[in-house]
Amino acid sequence: MAHVHNSSVKRSLQVALLCGAIFAFLGAGDQAARFNDLGHRMMCVCGCSQILLECNHVGCKYSDTMRGELMAALDRGDSDDLLMQAFVQKYGTTVIAAPTATGFNRVAWVMPYLALVLGITTVVLIMRAWRMRPLVLPAGAVRPVSGAELEKFRERAREDTEL
Repeated sequence: MAHVHNSSVKRSLQVALLCGAIFAFLGAGDQAARFNDLGHRMMCVCGCSQILLECNHVGCKYSDTMRGELMAALDRGDSDDLLMQAFVQKYGTTVIAAPTATGFNRVAWVMPYLALVLGITTVVLIMRAWRMRPLVLPAGAVRPVSGAELEKFRERAREDTEL
Protein backbone atom coordinates (compact mmCIF):
# COMPACT_ATOMS: atom_id res chain seq x y z
CA MET A 1 0.00 0.00 0.00
CA ALA A 2 2.86 2.37 0.77
CA HIS A 3 4.29 1.61 -2.67
CA VAL A 4 1.04 2.71 -4.39
CA HIS A 5 0.93 5.93 -2.35
CA ASN A 6 4.58 6.64 -3.14
CA SER A 7 4.12 6.16 -6.92
CA SER A 8 1.01 8.39 -7.01
CA VAL A 9 2.88 11.18 -5.19
CA LYS A 10 5.79 10.75 -7.57
CA ARG A 11 3.39 10.82 -10.57
CA SER A 12 1.68 13.98 -9.23
CA LEU A 13 5.03 15.73 -8.81
CA GLN A 14 6.01 14.79 -12.38
CA VAL A 15 2.74 16.14 -13.75
CA ALA A 16 3.13 19.37 -11.75
CA LEU A 17 6.71 19.80 -12.97
CA LEU A 18 5.64 19.19 -16.57
CA CYS A 19 2.79 21.73 -16.28
CA GLY A 20 5.15 24.28 -14.77
CA ALA A 21 7.65 23.80 -17.63
CA ILE A 22 4.91 24.16 -20.23
CA PHE A 23 3.65 27.41 -18.71
CA ALA A 24 7.20 28.77 -18.42
CA PHE A 25 7.93 28.08 -22.09
CA LEU A 26 4.60 29.50 -23.21
CA GLY A 27 5.42 32.78 -21.51
CA ALA A 28 8.91 32.89 -23.04
CA GLY A 29 7.59 32.73 -26.59
CA ASP A 30 4.94 35.32 -25.88
CA GLN A 31 7.34 38.26 -25.68
CA ALA A 32 9.11 37.22 -28.89
CA ALA A 33 5.74 36.93 -30.64
CA ARG A 34 4.69 40.38 -29.40
CA PHE A 35 8.03 41.85 -30.53
CA ASN A 36 7.53 40.32 -33.97
CA ASP A 37 3.89 41.47 -34.20
CA LEU A 38 4.55 45.03 -33.05
CA GLY A 39 7.75 45.33 -35.10
CA HIS A 40 5.78 44.43 -38.21
CA ARG A 41 3.09 47.00 -37.40
CA MET A 42 5.66 49.83 -37.43
CA MET A 43 7.66 51.51 -40.17
CA CYS A 44 11.30 52.52 -39.93
CA VAL A 45 11.53 56.31 -39.97
CA CYS A 46 14.87 56.51 -41.82
CA GLY A 47 13.09 57.06 -45.12
CA CYS A 48 13.58 53.55 -46.54
CA SER A 49 9.79 52.89 -46.48
CA GLN A 50 10.27 49.45 -44.95
CA ILE A 51 8.70 47.67 -42.01
CA LEU A 52 10.79 48.22 -38.86
CA LEU A 53 11.92 44.61 -38.45
CA GLU A 54 12.70 44.30 -42.16
CA CYS A 55 14.74 47.50 -42.56
CA ASN A 56 17.99 46.57 -44.24
CA HIS A 57 19.04 50.11 -45.09
CA VAL A 58 22.82 50.25 -44.87
CA GLY A 59 23.88 52.62 -42.10
CA CYS A 60 20.35 53.13 -40.79
CA LYS A 61 20.51 55.20 -37.62
CA TYR A 62 16.93 54.53 -36.61
CA SER A 63 16.11 50.83 -36.95
CA ASP A 64 18.48 49.53 -34.24
CA THR A 65 17.44 52.31 -31.86
CA MET A 66 13.75 51.71 -32.49
CA ARG A 67 14.13 47.95 -32.06
CA GLY A 68 15.90 48.56 -28.75
CA GLU A 69 13.13 50.90 -27.59
CA LEU A 70 10.55 48.30 -28.59
CA MET A 71 12.33 45.58 -26.61
CA ALA A 72 12.73 47.89 -23.57
CA ALA A 73 9.00 48.71 -23.63
CA LEU A 74 8.15 45.02 -23.79
CA ASP A 75 10.52 44.31 -20.88
CA ARG A 76 8.75 47.04 -18.87
CA GLY A 77 5.44 45.31 -19.59
CA ASP A 78 3.84 48.16 -21.56
CA SER A 79 0.59 47.28 -23.31
CA ASP A 80 0.51 47.22 -27.11
CA ASP A 81 -1.64 50.37 -27.31
CA LEU A 82 0.59 52.29 -24.89
CA LEU A 83 3.68 51.20 -26.75
CA MET A 84 2.28 52.22 -30.15
CA GLN A 85 1.15 55.59 -28.78
CA ALA A 86 4.61 56.23 -27.36
CA PHE A 87 6.18 55.56 -30.76
CA VAL A 88 3.61 57.82 -32.48
CA GLN A 89 4.38 60.63 -30.01
CA LYS A 90 8.13 60.25 -30.51
CA TYR A 91 8.32 59.59 -34.28
CA GLY A 92 4.98 60.84 -35.63
CA THR A 93 2.11 59.04 -37.32
CA THR A 94 4.36 57.81 -40.14
CA VAL A 95 5.71 55.15 -37.77
CA ILE A 96 2.42 53.24 -38.02
CA ALA A 97 2.50 50.78 -40.96
CA ALA A 98 -1.29 50.68 -41.42
CA PRO A 99 -3.78 53.33 -40.34
CA THR A 100 -6.05 52.57 -37.43
CA ALA A 101 -9.67 51.70 -38.15
CA THR A 102 -11.15 54.71 -36.36
CA GLY A 103 -12.33 58.16 -37.39
CA PHE A 104 -10.88 59.67 -40.54
CA ASN A 105 -8.57 56.68 -41.10
CA ARG A 106 -11.60 54.43 -41.59
CA VAL A 107 -12.90 56.85 -44.24
CA ALA A 108 -9.47 56.85 -45.90
CA TRP A 109 -9.63 53.06 -46.24
CA VAL A 110 -13.24 52.97 -47.50
CA MET A 111 -13.20 55.89 -49.98
CA PRO A 112 -11.23 54.23 -52.83
CA TYR A 113 -13.57 51.25 -52.84
CA LEU A 114 -16.63 53.47 -52.60
CA ALA A 115 -15.36 55.63 -55.49
CA LEU A 116 -14.79 52.49 -57.58
CA VAL A 117 -18.31 51.18 -56.93
CA LEU A 118 -19.87 54.58 -57.65
CA GLY A 119 -17.84 54.93 -60.86
CA ILE A 120 -18.85 51.50 -62.15
CA THR A 121 -22.50 52.16 -61.25
CA THR A 122 -22.42 55.50 -63.08
CA VAL A 123 -20.94 53.92 -66.22
CA VAL A 124 -23.55 51.13 -66.20
CA LEU A 125 -26.42 53.61 -65.78
CA ILE A 126 -25.12 55.85 -68.59
CA MET A 127 -24.71 52.87 -70.95
CA ARG A 128 -28.23 51.68 -70.13
CA ALA A 129 -29.63 55.17 -70.78
CA TRP A 130 -27.82 55.36 -74.14
CA ARG A 131 -29.22 52.00 -75.20
CA MET A 132 -32.78 52.93 -74.24
CA ARG A 133 -32.82 56.35 -75.92
CA PRO A 134 -35.22 56.64 -78.86
CA LEU A 135 -33.74 56.41 -82.35
CA VAL A 136 -34.00 59.72 -84.20
CA LEU A 137 -34.07 59.32 -87.99
CA PRO A 138 -33.81 62.06 -90.56
CA ALA A 139 -36.88 62.67 -92.71
CA GLY A 140 -37.30 60.00 -95.40
CA ALA A 141 -34.86 57.52 -93.81
CA VAL A 142 -35.71 53.85 -93.46
CA ARG A 143 -36.16 52.57 -89.93
CA PRO A 144 -33.92 49.59 -89.05
CA VAL A 145 -35.76 46.31 -88.60
CA SER A 146 -34.84 43.63 -86.04
CA GLY A 147 -36.22 40.76 -84.00
CA ALA A 148 -39.57 39.22 -84.85
CA GLU A 149 -40.32 41.80 -87.52
CA LEU A 150 -37.06 40.94 -89.33
CA GLU A 151 -37.94 37.22 -89.25
CA LYS A 152 -41.37 38.02 -90.72
CA PHE A 153 -39.74 39.85 -93.66
CA ARG A 154 -37.26 36.99 -94.20
CA GLU A 155 -40.09 34.43 -94.28
CA ARG A 156 -42.00 36.57 -96.79
CA ALA A 157 -38.87 36.84 -98.96
CA ARG A 158 -38.47 33.02 -98.91
CA GLU A 159 -42.09 32.56 -99.99
CA ASP A 160 -41.78 35.13 -102.79
CA THR A 161 -38.57 33.62 -104.16
CA GLU A 162 -39.73 29.98 -104.32
CA LEU A 163 -40.49 28.77 -107.81
